Amino acid sequence: MVMMTGSLAVRGTVVWLTPQQGGRVSGPPEPDYDYDYTATAYLPPRTPEDGQAGIALRHFSPGAWRTPADGILVPAKGNRAQQVIPGCIVIITEGVRPVGLLTVEEVNALAPDGTPVVAAAPTLEAAVQTPPVADEPPYRHSTAASRWASQHASDDAPPQTAGV
Repeated sequence: MVMMTGSLAVRGTVVWLTPQQGGRVSGPPEPDYDYDYTATAYLPPRTPEDGQAGIALRHFSPGAWRTPADGILVPAKGNRAQQVIPGCIVIITEGVRPVGLLTVEEVNALAPDGTPVVAAAPTLEAAVQTPPVADEPPYRHSTAASRWASQHASDDAPPQTAGV
């Protein structure tokens, strides 16, 4: 899960809207080998007015209505952070008109110079959980935890049978 406060590299599947659905009149884009398809985008529940980002797509099948694609999302200046996770939908727009839907399958943060930010792999020590110390009660967010750790005069009283 990544918050889009800077550029993100995404991989997913793009579905281009047909002209009858309000998409591109010329059909799916057919980018030149040397150029990426660039447009604007937003992530619902945001709108083009309050959550616009730039998007560049590459490695997709030219002219295909549905195709895998790689992309870069760049948030507009002044827009608040947006959560981008696998499974979210990015609405691709030309102006404010939706022309495609990108279903995100993979997200990677990019450094300011455009290189991928590689998170450190978890170490074996971090993955192994150590058992709690025997003289320390386990953490429980309730009054039971304080009861477990404290001593009270009633703890020393002999058990009483219910007089039923």
